[in-house]
Amino acid sequence: MKSNLLTQMMLAVIAISLVAIALRQVRTPEVRAQSPEAYPFYIEPGTRMLRAPDNSRQVLGKVVVDLRNGNIWGFPTLNQEPYPVDAMSTKVPTSQPFLLGKFDFEAANK
Repeated sequence: MKSNLLTQMMLAVIAISLVAIALRQVRTPEVRAQSPEAYPFYIEPGTRMLRAPDNSRQVLGKVVVDLRNGNIWGFPTLNQEPYPVDAMSTKVPTSQPFLLGKFDFEAANK
């Protein structure tokens, strides 16, 4: 009789544990490897000569395409490096983009 009671208690503990594991799986939030909050940009490899559409400036820099709307941005680096460098200053340089053009992604869906 004692063995039967012990077996039933062990089975009850196992059943409760399985229910707890199942409930924890239901409550666990979904985890994604890629977050939709990331910037959807394509960064062209290497540096290119960037020319503003109005011919107001021509500098070396990186070409970046915003995949949400097709805007093509130029980020000046002023040299062949893939990032902005200012040898005359100890501050970290920040490249301010300017619009180069636009890809019409909507026209590709027609």
